[in-house]
Amino acid sequence: MAEALKIDNPTKSATCAACHAPLQTVEPTFLAANAHPEDGVSCVTCHGVSTDDWLRSHTRPDWTHQDRVAAGMRDLRNLYIRANSCVACHQNIDPQLVKVGRHPQLIFELDGQAVSEPKHWTEAANWQGGQAWFVGQAVALREMSWALAHERTDADLDAPRWAGLLWLLQRCDAGDALPPIAAVSNEASQASYAGAMDQADVIARRGAEITWSSDLTKTLVKKLAATHPDFLDAATAQPVQARRAERLVLALDRLLASLPVAQRPPAAGAPLDKLFQLAQSVPDFSPKDFARELAAFEMALNPVADAKVASRD
Repeated sequence: MAEALKIDNPTKSATCAACHAPLQTVEPTFLAANAHPEDGVSCVTCHGVSTDDWLRSHTRPDWTHQDRVAAGMRDLRNLYIRANSCVACHQNIDPQLVKVGRHPQLIFELDGQAVSEPKHWTEAANWQGGQAWFVGQAVALREMSWALAHERTDADLDAPRWAGLLWLLQRCDAGDALPPIAAVSNEASQASYAGAMDQADVIARRGAEITWSSDLTKTLVKKLAATHPDFLDAATAQPVQARRAERLVLALDRLLASLPVAQRPPAAGAPLDKLFQLAQSVPDFSPKDFARELAAFEMALNPVADAKVASRD
């Protein structure tokens, strides 16, 4: 990547180090004598600038979480704050890195990334993976909308991805508990980007504040599984349909994984695997095939009810 981008030393370049070694981008005069910028991502990247107020005391067993936050640590139990802390490096990327350096495009997914991170913390007792997923997706849409509105990204690459994510969150309708993004067109425009950015931030905050439940997660799974007719809409461009599918399969995977094992539909695994396979390639994506398998996935969510309908027919 460095050769393609004509970067002499990627370990010192802000293009790379901003995410992979953030302290490399800080003027040495602002660093403590014992700081090690060469270590890459460090504690302060996620937890905030380290000071003696919290650094020396945050492991004390008599300190509560509130004590640590009051001393200056970032409140990462708040999912809105957590998503804002992570999204900059896990989604935002210089478009030249993708177009010239062939860096993979990034998809921000807060729940999956929190689960895969080696645990050095304990989640709150009422942790709901579905809630983390939702807040992360809303923050991702807000950031993507901002980048497109301010021409900080390549519209040819990211406008279809933005439209796919906007569509997903427009389908996450859970009534008063979790209103969807509404009245924003999927057509790329400054007005659409601005509207999506503002509403995405509102629902991200709302999603982090409400009391989440497994029932709410199951409601979202059913809502999203019922979107298979959308993939038969010939008026929607194939690249946008492919990006919808990309986001949708990740959503279904994370939402189902967040449910207690006893509440996961046992027959949903095989059709979900097929959906993942069909969503792998944007150029080869077939909306018709995806719609068929998504309908099969919807049936697998409630096989008893479907069997009754079939018997009546």
